[in-house]
Amino acid sequence: MKKVFTKIIEGIFTCSGFITSTVILLITVFLFSEASGLFRQKVIEEGYVLALNPQNNVNELNADQIKNIFDEEITNWKQVGGNNTPIVVFRLEDIDRYFNEKDLGNEYQYAGKKIEELVKKTPGMIAFVPSSLLSPNSGLHFIEDNSIPFKEVFAGTEWYPTATPAPLFGILPLVAGTLWVSFFAILLALPFGLCVSVYLSEVAGNKVRETLKPIIELLNGIPSVVFGFFGLIVVVPFIQKVFNLPVGETGLSGSIILALMALPTIITVSEDAMRSCPRSMREASLALGASHWQTIYRVVIPHSTSGITSGIVLGIGRAVGETMAVLMVTGNAAVIPTTILEPLRTIPATIAAELGEAPAGGAHYEALFLLGVILFFITMAINMSVEHISSKNKSR
Repeated sequence: MKKVFTKIIEGIFTCSGFITSTVILLITVFLFSEASGLFRQKVIEEGYVLALNPQNNVNELNADQIKNIFDEEITNWKQVGGNNTPIVVFRLEDIDRYFNEKDLGNEYQYAGKKIEELVKKTPGMIAFVPSSLLSPNSGLHFIEDNSIPFKEVFAGTEWYPTATPAPLFGILPLVAGTLWVSFFAILLALPFGLCVSVYLSEVAGNKVRETLKPIIELLNGIPSVVFGFFGLIVVVPFIQKVFNLPVGETGLSGSIILALMALPTIITVSEDAMRSCPRSMREASLALGASHWQTIYRVVIPHSTSGITSGIVLGIGRAVGETMAVLMVTGNAAVIPTTILEPLRTIPATIAAELGEAPAGGAHYEALFLLGVILFFITMAINMSVEHISSKNKSR
């Protein structure tokens, strides 16, 4: 009977492990499949075309050029390889400037024909209109609509997923913002966390340690939105006042909050690693005439390096993957930061803020899944670092 019970338990554990592994694999496949769809999407917004005068010799425009043309930063076709002709931008909402209700018809049934005539008689015009309005035999020249290239996504410096006529999905500002705020968070958390770890492990008495350690570990259970609210009410005004900034929602505000959130992990793991240092090594150091602090510096900390590093890496993982707190205090500006006192935006905050508004299956939706893939690789690299450090520690 005991053997049968053991077999049943083993079967339950095996099935649980298999189901869990399968679910994780399916989630990963789904994430990658949705993300790869972005590179099958077209540059120009679906259902629309960019129509040019038949005499215009420009055949291709990238998303950045299209944006600059419609923002009137590029004003002559010569700037994009065309003739020396001023650019005239036409959107569908501009139609009332050129035609009256009689020209267009009561139900706008003549709108397409009138737009075709307008583009034909205006040499420098570029018209962003629904493809359904224009006849296939209109004789107009259309900008070739290619798929979104890898370069514009991975090397792009602008994130405007809702821009028209061509959204921009440059991820560099988001990746830079994530790494920037995480780096400074660890820079702030590491010295303080290491000092607290040394105090709890080597200096504090048992009663003090038994009181402080549960309080520190309790910080891990505080919801991130509470940290974000604290940052919004306390840290943001403080940063704004100290540095005389127009707004306090900056990368530094996010780094301070993330440092507070990473501290419990760094302190707990590092303190456990230091307490695992054999008593014999401490006694040998003291017997040779070393002071208490010399023993900590030259014996305990070197012996615990692997554990301390694991705590730091796990703290980085907490900082990189944080969403709500960062969303509340960093300003959410999708620009490449040059100083820590500028607003920025991270990958998790972008996904949280925009996924609910992105149409399922569209380019914006798939771009957010691509951000998830990038975050997946960053987290995987962190986890592999922890595994490497842990295995190195075990071998010693």
